[in-house]
Amino acid sequence: MRNNKEHTKSGLYVEVRNNDVARAIRRLKKLMNSEGMVKDMRKNEYFEKPSAKRKREKAQARKRWLKLQEKMKENWN
Repeated sequence: MRNNKEHTKSGLYVEVRNNDVARAIRRLKKLMNSEGMVKDMRKNEYFEKPSAKRKREKAQARKRWLKLQEKMKENWN
């Protein structure tokens, strides 16, 4: 019965093989980083006012747009 529960796990998990905990931790950190969990945890560490969030997102969008314009300008020449 225990084996059935192991096959129905959800979420991120890493098996520890040969008591190599350090290797399992490295794998878990890689998985969390690739899933974007670390970035999300840092973002939610402090409360951000909605107005500050809008301002930050608008600045990020402007930066992306300017970068795209610069790229298009280079391809034009």
